[in-house]
Amino acid sequence: MSKSVGPTRKRDFHSANVAIIGLGRFGESLALELVAGGHQVLGVDYDEKIVQSMADRLTHVVSADTTDEETLKELGLADMDCAVVAIGADLEASILTASLLLQLGVKQVWAKANSAAHGKILKQLGVHHVIFPEFEMGRRVAHMVSGESLDYVHIDEDFVMVKSICPASFAGQSLAELKIRGTYGVTVVAFSHAGQPYQPAFPETVLNDGDLLVVAGRKKPLDSFVQLD
Repeated sequence: MSKSVGPTRKRDFHSANVAIIGLGRFGESLALELVAGGHQVLGVDYDEKIVQSMADRLTHVVSADTTDEETLKELGLADMDCAVVAIGADLEASILTASLLLQLGVKQVWAKANSAAHGKILKQLGVHHVIFPEFEMGRRVAHMVSGESLDYVHIDEDFVMVKSICPASFAGQSLAELKIRGTYGVTVVAFSHAGQPYQPAFPETVLNDGDLLVVAGRKKPLDSFVQLD
């Protein structure tokens, strides 16, 4: 059974397009970001205190046991465009919830994994997207701490985007003149000059010393590129 808390802020929760199951730090952050982006979000958590604290921040919030199939049906999760299982330490609840969502035919099921073994089980179940937030953040921060880049994001296992400082040797030259893609195997997709907003990069874009660059490419050539002086 489930207990609804708080008034609906936009539309009835059955018309929400994303369900976030588990409102710990990761689930809460994800849910709030989706709401800020104008999405309809149904938040679900077993802990009534957490539900109460989120009651006026999401489209709708429910206290429920998501390992119960009838409860998921009652909440209308089968009609959701996407459901994210963001349950933390309770491995059994995470796996059971993901399995039930798949059985209900939810279009897109995402699930947070706390370990490689957990992730393997979720993938074997057929979860569409398995998320490793702690692992991904650790990998991202490692590149920032080492000074190799200002930010580092994996698009997939071997393709990344980084934010880095323009090498001093590039100053005063255009991207066409530098032939970065042909020489280094990476692509400058955007730049920021003197603290200004980022702009798309074009062949005629002239770089300046201290510019911030957003660069995309395969991991090995990109790691080499960000070490240029």
